[in-house]
Amino acid sequence: MAHIIVTGNEKGGSGKSTTAMHLFAAISRTGRRVGAMDLDLRQRTFFRYLENREAFIQRSGQQLSLPEREWLHPSDLRDRKAAEAEEEARFSEALARLEKSCEFIIVDCPGSDSFYSQMAHAAADTLVTPINDSLIDFDLLARVDPETGKILGPSIYSEMVWKTRQLRARAGLKPVDWIVVRNRISTLNARNKRRVGEAVEDLSRRIGFRVAPGFSERVIFREMFLNGLTLLDLKEQGFSFSLSHVAARQEVRDLVKALEIPGLSDVG
Repeated sequence: MAHIIVTGNEKGGSGKSTTAMHLFAAISRTGRRVGAMDLDLRQRTFFRYLENREAFIQRSGQQLSLPEREWLHPSDLRDRKAAEAEEEARFSEALARLEKSCEFIIVDCPGSDSFYSQMAHAAADTLVTPINDSLIDFDLLARVDPETGKILGPSIYSEMVWKTRQLRARAGLKPVDWIVVRNRISTLNARNKRRVGEAVEDLSRRIGFRVAPGFSERVIFREMFLNGLTLLDLKEQGFSFSLSHVAARQEVRDLVKALEIPGLSDVG
């Protein structure tokens, strides 16, 4: 069966689609076949990124990898249970089609709760949760006492992940490997940075996720979107690397390594 990687949380702007795109590029460079699903049914940033890549290939004539894509649509049934049953069938069928030809499947979830997103989290072998390095984003994971800074309990997203873990356990599936990725970490040793770091490490021990470094606030990540390129593609484009580009490329490599995805130990 394909290894399913889900990028998810319930907050927009944390870097889920950028992470999904770079994970796709990293895996495809090893020669593995990759499938893709975008569950943000309105914005579809991940698939827009891939459409830009496809257009760049047509303009430039260059050979770049593309994943096999499955498009999902919301049910238009009014009855909630009937709608969820229809969406469950669509999701399962899409996964089954991708698993016929793909070794890895990357599923990008929206920055909100949806039934599709819940199913994706339950199906995940590896769950990647990017958060911006701030107490605002951390609130997605846990509630914090404003006076003491101590964790009071898990928040809405952590509770949802916990429920999907229970579903996997009842189905006899191995536990999901959950990694929280800290994006936009300041280079300064600021008080907020220390507080977030301490809170994330504390919560990781309590509810069972790993912590990995993510992407800094670099303009290059946003600039590449329009051409559908990633930092792993730039060397083949004859791109002249600055020190910032080299550092950003190393961030991608470090993230892929930290995820410890089976069969993906080295990224060129």
